[in-house]
Amino acid sequence: MAQNLSGYHRALDLFEGLVAGVSPDGWDAPSPCAGWTALDVAGHVTGGQHLVQALATGEPLPDVGRDPARFVPDDVLMSWRAARKECAAALTPDALRTPIPFGALGHLPLADYLEAYILEPLVHSWDLAQATHQPSHLDPDLVHHAFATAQVVSAPLRAKGLLAPP
Repeated sequence: MAQNLSGYHRALDLFEGLVAGVSPDGWDAPSPCAGWTALDVAGHVTGGQHLVQALATGEPLPDVGRDPARFVPDDVLMSWRAARKECAAALTPDALRTPIPFGALGHLPLADYLEAYILEPLVHSWDLAQATHQPSHLDPDLVHHAFATAQVVSAPLRAKGLLAPP
């Protein structure tokens, strides 16, 4: 089982830096995610912190794809930071050992899932950077790791209509 979540935290740090760099009038900008604004992207990734927290605590999983802006109702950066802090508090050693479903791969300990989850905040960091005209300085090690994860998860996500063609 993975013991080091540094990649996960670096991906979250990258996303947070981009959220902090969005101008107040930048949240309505269209993103590369069809039909989503920069605010929707921020809400989706913030909702992802609620999802990870739910996996850690056994609570019902939120639908982070439906109306994602609801996860960032007022101050986007403060909403993000609060969700991240609450999620981090839920990632206890016991929670990180908890087996969670991971599609065709069966069940994985939450810590291993979080290694694969790097893909989510990393891809949406790029989306947010593009939408808000910020430089996207993606960590090459995280990109390499995320690309490997994408090779495993992309076909099932495309089959469900959750991912566009390559």
